[in-house]
Amino acid sequence: MVNFLDVGQGDSILIQTPNNHIILVDGGAETAVLTELNDVLPFLQKKIDLLVLTHPHSDHIEGLVPVIEKYDVESALITGVDYTNSYYDEFLKDLRGEARIYFAYAGTDFEFDDGVFVDVLYPFAPIVGEEFENLNNSSIVLRITYGENEILLTGDAESEVETELLESGVPLQSDVMKAGHHGSRTATSSEFLEEVAPSIVVIQCGSDNSFGHPHQETLDNLSGIDVYRNDLDGRVTLRFRE
Repeated sequence: MVNFLDVGQGDSILIQTPNNHIILVDGGAETAVLTELNDVLPFLQKKIDLLVLTHPHSDHIEGLVPVIEKYDVESALITGVDYTNSYYDEFLKDLRGEARIYFAYAGTDFEFDDGVFVDVLYPFAPIVGEEFENLNNSSIVLRITYGENEILLTGDAESEVETELLESGVPLQSDVMKAGHHGSRTATSSEFLEEVAPSIVVIQCGSDNSFGHPHQETLDNLSGIDVYRNDLDGRVTLRFRE
């Protein structure tokens, strides 16, 4: 089961595997993620098997700080890029004593005992300690498979990364895709969509955002695809069968 959590203007995706392994990708801004986790997870479920921070912008990392305080995080996947904000500093400090830390690149993958496979597509090589003029393009891109089901999660990666992925030849086709960068016009290009060929696209954005997300150009690109949006639909839950 995959929950695109309703955390306002930010990303947070919760994956529950058939054997109840818990994967949390990003935490949104502020603390809305805690309310969402309380609503979705069983009361006694206080363990997160894999926590992923796609990149350390506040609308992805802020909510992860209280998550680490309240949940037992077994493993964490991060890029380790050079970036400074108070949430990132606190997140890294708290994480060091909590979890086994993995730095993302195309060879860092995770397989769970119920057939769920987490494939890191991007970055292609480690980017630990690197600075990015556009931090969005440091985002971890994941393709998660279970049986014949695929989900593509792109963080805030923009069209430049989409082009690199297309040129690399990595498998992109997925049944479900999270629109990049909250539906901004800088991501989810028509060429990328054509290769991914999703039947469902989820846009994680808030009803009260000053960025104009999702952009009409992106919505036009998504014509003919089933689109779900947190700002209109609240939490989006998808269930898969093997």
